[in-house]
Amino acid sequence: MRIGVPTEVKAYENRIAMVPGGVHALVQDGHDVFVQKGGGLGSGLPDAEFEAAGATIVADVDELWSTVEMIVKVKEPLPEEYGRCHDGLTIFTYFHFAASRELTEAMVNSGASCFTYETLEIDGKLPLLVPMSEVAGRMSIQVGAHCLERAQGGRGVLMGGVPGVSPASVLVLGGGVVGTEAARMAAGMGADVTIMDINLDRLRYLEDVMPANISTVYSTPQSIHHRCKFADLVIGAVLIEGARAPTLVPRSYLKDMNEGAVIVDVAIDQGGCVETIHATTHAEPTYVVDGVVHYGVANMPGAVPRTSTFALTNATTPWVRTLAKLGAEGAVAGSDELQSALNVWKGKITHQGVAEAFEDLAFEPIAAS
Repeated sequence: MRIGVPTEVKAYENRIAMVPGGVHALVQDGHDVFVQKGGGLGSGLPDAEFEAAGATIVADVDELWSTVEMIVKVKEPLPEEYGRCHDGLTIFTYFHFAASRELTEAMVNSGASCFTYETLEIDGKLPLLVPMSEVAGRMSIQVGAHCLERAQGGRGVLMGGVPGVSPASVLVLGGGVVGTEAARMAAGMGADVTIMDINLDRLRYLEDVMPANISTVYSTPQSIHHRCKFADLVIGAVLIEGARAPTLVPRSYLKDMNEGAVIVDVAIDQGGCVETIHATTHAEPTYVVDGVVHYGVANMPGAVPRTSTFALTNATTPWVRTLAKLGAEGAVAGSDELQSALNVWKGKITHQGVAEAFEDLAFEPIAAS
């Protein structure tokens, strides 16, 4: 198979979807790999390393897309890339379709086979989402602490406080990978941390393994509202596989929050769990609503591309190899895991969560294709 790895075009996105080791493995499998010139520079990977691994370096992006049968990316295609997606092309990347009707309709109309990292499931787990969730969870506290500084519009609160002065109060909405990593980082900085979730078994587990300065609370609208009133930093860390994130913090809660409190909504990739959140960029990461600082960068791991690229490709490369070996048709027929990753197929939406995000778009199971 001819496999293309283009340069990411999302603003301040410096990751790349393959590292030289992955290219070498694909070439050893008998595939031809084409990498766009300069695509790895943001992650500290020069073209020479890809060439040494067996890749062909292609300068022209249109030539790359038109040459290959499969595209491997990090982030979803942007409007400037929609025209390059076509019938017969397989695309494997983070799509997060439920957050964008425009993207969903563009891919349906293109006829491309769209396999998503974020819904590939093994035994109820999402292994291709985990590494970037780990990065984003840890980064949420790093950026949240920065946003709390007065110069950034925050309350001027130090995460760990000092002797005689209370630490920051951090509220984490969701006890999954993002929430766990965020809570662990915040606790390590000395903050007073609360994790909220609706899964009692998960809360029991977290209660057992987390440091003493982390408490767990069952999530209800009333309990979220109450704790938002006292929080210095709120982390949105909820996930419903393939679907739009639920709104847990409506705008009405903001008027009761502290002036200069900060919200970091990691769920922004799936539309966000805060009513007033919208996607921002690393260049302009924050804005203020009702006195509350909002951080909504949709590609947070892109700020640490060296770490993120290797963490991502450690997880994705084996599945890229499998998809390349089987092809789209073979993957649909012969791999339950890759079938779970398929969201758009032959002009149809094949993931129920994506269809439900848009009331007038139909869900068509793969068997119906």
